[in-house]
Amino acid sequence: MLNFNTLQSVLNASAQLVMRKQKFHHILATLRDDLHWLPVCQRIVYKICTIVYKCVHGTVPSHLAEMCTPVAASTGRPNLHSATHGDLMVPRMRTITYGPCGFACVWNDLPPILCESPGKSRQFQSTLKTTTLCCSAYGTSFGAFVTVLAIRTA
Repeated sequence: MLNFNTLQSVLNASAQLVMRKQKFHHILATLRDDLHWLPVCQRIVYKICTIVYKCVHGTVPSHLAEMCTPVAASTGRPNLHSATHGDLMVPRMRTITYGPCGFACVWNDLPPILCESPGKSRQFQSTLKTTTLCCSAYGTSFGAFVTVLAIRTA
């Protein structure tokens, strides 16, 4: 299993280097407000969700798309509640360590409104980052983060 603390400390050190902060400065506010970087765990979820979004919309190679089968596509399951929400089938796993980390598990945990939204990949990525992952990482409300983004881009 990966040690996320080591990866997070590398991310923090790189943020300190980029922003020219002292070694013992608190870096969380800089990551959130200045750089708009997500912590390591949320960055991984972001990458997985982006790949699954592209699988669902058919813009990836077939070997990746095969790993993301909608529940509605399975025979005998089109009337399930999960089929109407656009959930993906979760393959059976024998290991408990890596089973919950699969594409389908991460995708099925997203809010349904985010999974069902048709649109461009960039729009999905922006919404995923600002609404779901930023709130879970920093505990900020959606409006506060969007305000910071609007000020930085203006």
